[in-house]
Amino acid sequence: MCTPDGHPWQAATLDLVMAPLRWLRPPVVSAARGRVLELGVGTGANLRHYRDDAVVTGIEPDPHMLRRAQARAAALGRSATLVQAGAGALPFPDESFDTAVVTWVFCTIPAAELDAAVAELRRVLVPGGTLHYVEHVASPFGPSRWIQTRLNPLWGRLAGGCQLDREPAKMLRAGGFSLEPERSHGTDWTPFPLRSGRARRA
Repeated sequence: MCTPDGHPWQAATLDLVMAPLRWLRPPVVSAARGRVLELGVGTGANLRHYRDDAVVTGIEPDPHMLRRAQARAAALGRSATLVQAGAGALPFPDESFDTAVVTWVFCTIPAAELDAAVAELRRVLVPGGTLHYVEHVASPFGPSRWIQTRLNPLWGRLAGGCQLDREPAKMLRAGGFSLEPERSHGTDWTPFPLRSGRARRA
């Protein structure tokens, strides 16, 4: 969870921590088309992977992350609208976006805001609009799931509220999205299974 003051140390180290997973970003982000909303833009690590013709808007509740994203956009020469806002109350009119991108964000949205965040994503997407995501998810294997559950309290404190055992596909279906089969990235047996997928607003 992001506090009002944010997480300056996490903003400073996030790119390094996430570097081993950077290979998962391009196929997810480059699939975005048209008017794109990135939920949780973080330090802007995805900005370099958007198509040149994508019109990108990113939201981020953490001011330290947002400043880094703004600096990265400027360094890349990437035109993007970057807004400080949370996922549970998006400051955009209905049907404002053709595509949404979410990379390692559902895990950090406060539990009380998850349903609202999914509803807001659905609201701001056009009918038939797509959501492209990559997340770490609840393990399908009992021993790894047991480890996730016990790591969560400490992990959340160290990683800005991140929870290891969220089920984004289940949340999206419950929120009115239709999903294509998720792609597993060979990590299901670990406490950090990775899945990417695409959801569509009905």
